[in-house]
Amino acid sequence: MKSAKKVKTPLAAPVAPKYPKTFKNHNDVRVDDYFWLRDRKHPETMKYLNAENKYFENHMKPLQTLKNKLFKEMKSRIKENDSTVPAPDGNYLYSSKFKKGKQYAIHVRKPKKGGSEKVILDGNVLAKGKEYFQLSSMNLAYDENLLAYGVDFDGSERYALHFKNLKTGKTLPEVIKNTNGSCEWAKDSQTFFYVVLDANLRPFQVYRHTMGDNPKKDTLVFEEKDPQHFVGLYQSQSKDYIYIHTAGKVTSEIWYLRADDPNGKFKCFEARKENIEYNVMDREGHFWIHTNYKATNFQIMKTPLEKTGRKHWKTVFKNSDKVLREGFSVFADYLVISEREAGLPQIRIYDFEKKKDHLISFSDDAYDVEVGGGNREYHTDLLRIAYSSPITPDSVIEYNMKTRKSKVLKTKEVKGHKKSNYVCERVWVKSHDGVKVPLTLVYKKGFKKNGKAPGYLYGYGSYGMSIPDAFPVRRDVFRLIDRGFVYALAHPRGGSEMGRSWYEDGKFLKKKNTFKDFIACGDYLVSNNWVAKDKLAACGGSAGGMLMGACMNMRPDLFTAVAAHVPFVDVINTMFDKDLPLTQIEYKEWGNPADKKYYKYMKSYSPYDNVEKKAYPNLFVTCGLNDPRVTYWEPAKWVAKLRELKTNDNALVFKTNMGAGHFGVSGRFDHLWEQAEEFAFILKTFGLA
Repeated sequence: MKSAKKVKTPLAAPVAPKYPKTFKNHNDVRVDDYFWLRDRKHPETMKYLNAENKYFENHMKPLQTLKNKLFKEMKSRIKENDSTVPAPDGNYLYSSKFKKGKQYAIHVRKPKKGGSEKVILDGNVLAKGKEYFQLSSMNLAYDENLLAYGVDFDGSERYALHFKNLKTGKTLPEVIKNTNGSCEWAKDSQTFFYVVLDANLRPFQVYRHTMGDNPKKDTLVFEEKDPQHFVGLYQSQSKDYIYIHTAGKVTSEIWYLRADDPNGKFKCFEARKENIEYNVMDREGHFWIHTNYKATNFQIMKTPLEKTGRKHWKTVFKNSDKVLREGFSVFADYLVISEREAGLPQIRIYDFEKKKDHLISFSDDAYDVEVGGGNREYHTDLLRIAYSSPITPDSVIEYNMKTRKSKVLKTKEVKGHKKSNYVCERVWVKSHDGVKVPLTLVYKKGFKKNGKAPGYLYGYGSYGMSIPDAFPVRRDVFRLIDRGFVYALAHPRGGSEMGRSWYEDGKFLKKKNTFKDFIACGDYLVSNNWVAKDKLAACGGSAGGMLMGACMNMRPDLFTAVAAHVPFVDVINTMFDKDLPLTQIEYKEWGNPADKKYYKYMKSYSPYDNVEKKAYPNLFVTCGLNDPRVTYWEPAKWVAKLRELKTNDNALVFKTNMGAGHFGVSGRFDHLWEQAEEFAFILKTFGLA
């Protein structure tokens, strides 16, 4: 008699233990069964995270072939041997190169007047043997021989500064730890300033260091004692001044020092005043100011170098109800203003000599444009612009501010991509209160609008961040579009796409507008036959992960699949924890739960606090164990509670990157594997695998 075949028992979903903890705030009692997960040393914490990772791998195993196929498709579109457009700076041209099979950029420079190209930093060498690697901005001394750079090897965003002599090619023994990764050099090329982090990873102090000195003896030149402010450093385009920028969400203050006076004292430009933000650049006798002082959508002002007080500020470009002035750059002969109107970016050029301005215009229905990183020189007529659209790969444009002529220096090669094969359009969706929300749609030419197609809706909507209608480089949604999907990018309130009021209407006690705007966009796709009712996926990360969680609670029927990356979902507990890096600075975004009205409102939408017994969409969740922005325990607790309460058999998978932080894995190919996993999950859910 033949023995019966053994049937492999499917791996059971992990069940997190419950250790109830009771909280009482404003006479309201909350019981949190999974609060213990925030303790990494708890004997059950790593056990649970590892169990979830094992369950994730087991669930994804049948999709390995599809995942490999998606990965190969995405990788095949990348030009592996590539380089950036050389950017002039001083006596050299700087660029970055990528070699076949290599994960990280190789940074090089070449003399303008001829000579051989030399490697100044090779990310692949620095990352060797490391599970994670992130290089901060590189800062070159005025003599062009000393290079400072920061490295992070675990995703915690705590950088160590290192130094390299570019003449000898040798790395110097000096190392400065516990920084935010940036520094600014004085003109003596021996002195520089850097920012230190506190125990909660808040950038709060600026120190002065002289090369060769013991970092332990460095001089403290600035300390920010307000826990709601973060400190940063920057230099003007002229390189004549070094600025300390200290800011909360709605208030800022600038301190400045001449770069040729490294031992001098920083001076306060204008003392902070609640709800007034400003930024400063210098040019020949004047400081130029970008500010919301008496200007909801910001204005551009100027003041003499010796008269920095607000009473001396004079308006040059005044506030506009229709145009948001997002930022500016100051060159020797031109002022360049980055703006946004009707949800789309634009660039305004002001000629100092002629006292006239003009706009650089673009014709696509949706696009992204910004002043690029290649603008390192002060005395120039040439402006580097970075341009793309959802169907146009990244382009570097050189615009002559004097002649108003432009030329494309390079368009990033995406193998197999033809812009003419796709359609991009912008539509306006009426939200719950009649406000019209911009929604960008991308689909393959020949698409039939018959209500049968699958859809992928992406959103964010927080911190006043305008999510650009840019070419999706890291998120290669064309793997879905080519399979018949409609890709939709929502711009809900909470961002600044439609001006500063767009942000104000999606924060504090109006936060639910963000969620309702996104839901309206989802309903629009279904009711207008763009997408099948049972084939709509949604995706968001960080605060966009909160968006996913809130919308799932409010309308679990709308989405069949949801991808939530590093989701901020445990709002009440996080905003009560003053020791977390972002909590106190974010009181100006969400409110302080110590105030009863904010507590009650937060609790009414907090994704974790509003999980209940009902059917939820298929859910794909990721996080990073070392994430300082959204701690791993938020999604871990959320998933545990969903597993306990959801009433259907829809898939719920959760992956913790054990060696990464907020931005996931770091290599240019590694992140494709993670993207392939998400897309494979969605395709399988929709029966399209």
